[in-house]
Amino acid sequence: MKVLIIGAGVIGLLTARRLHHEGCQVIVVDAAPEGRPASWAGGGILSPLYPWRYPVEIQQLTASADQYYLSLQQELLALDASIDIEVEAQGMLVLEPEDAPEARQWGARQGVSLRSLEAGEIQRSWPYLKRGVEGLWFSECAHVRNPRLLRALRIEMIQKGILFSESLPVQAMVRSGDRLESVRLRNGNLLEADHYVVCAGPWSAGLLVSCGLELPIQPVRGQMLAYRDPSQGQMRAMVLYQGRYLIPRRDGVILVGSTVEEVGFDASVTPMAREALQGFAEDLVPMLRGQQPFAQWAGLRPASPRGVPFIGSLLDNLWVSTGHFRNGLVMAPASAELLADLMLGRTPLLDPAPYQPRHSLAK
Repeated sequence: MKVLIIGAGVIGLLTARRLHHEGCQVIVVDAAPEGRPASWAGGGILSPLYPWRYPVEIQQLTASADQYYLSLQQELLALDASIDIEVEAQGMLVLEPEDAPEARQWGARQGVSLRSLEAGEIQRSWPYLKRGVEGLWFSECAHVRNPRLLRALRIEMIQKGILFSESLPVQAMVRSGDRLESVRLRNGNLLEADHYVVCAGPWSAGLLVSCGLELPIQPVRGQMLAYRDPSQGQMRAMVLYQGRYLIPRRDGVILVGSTVEEVGFDASVTPMAREALQGFAEDLVPMLRGQQPFAQWAGLRPASPRGVPFIGSLLDNLWVSTGHFRNGLVMAPASAELLADLMLGRTPLLDPAPYQPRHSLAK
């Protein structure tokens, strides 16, 4: 079975990897290099922020993602030892959540440790943080270095014979009745396959319109900063505070994110976001005062109603996996498995009903 996947972010790449493992002939096309619109740009946290606040449909897709990426890390290192995707199980300090009792109850139900910490204990264990804050210790939270993940997956795809083309925009999809016949590239060429999968993030909706279908997917910009760690390696845990986060990487890079902005397809960076993120970082970690971030960037996330992605078929041979909003990396492994099961006619482990693109409307 020949499958054409439109979109080379983490959703598209892990879907391609899964289908190739199942024996499919896979082609991946993308308009942008390196999954930059969203997958490259995020922090790589392998948990939703405040996971206890999410509906069960999202919690089901995010379970065991850290174990998946730890296993993937070993497979990719065996393939090419020069690329380490840096899965780090550092844990996350969640400062002053308003719903700490609900968080602990959720953790007890899920078998996840969320331990309460008083201000004194936080100050002793994390002396670089601002004083006087309490929180929860989410010990099982991990992160992956997402740009390296995308690079490693591309290397694996090429070595395994998966056809992959970047900077190849799809202009339209050609429909005939309840089937898709082909996709037309901007250069006028047509690509044909037995099945087509749209994983194009916030651009998914525009592609679907070209063949008379609609999905409520909208772009939401997220901006981030990067600092050099002035603590000489003391900062070894993620911190979540007031909806924003700090992530220390292995090489001394400190990520600070992120904004949530509904500005259409504008992926530019702004002085206002820089000022807000700097203010957050310097308030949380006083030693960053006087330091200057060395990088600022933005990505466009695909937002869907309630953040629940669309995973399923729209036509007999047209499938979608999109709308993962801020949780694409953590939902990607389960999303790829669910879509592969549906495409191959198998009974999925997860109930597929909540993710079906039922809100699509024929024009």
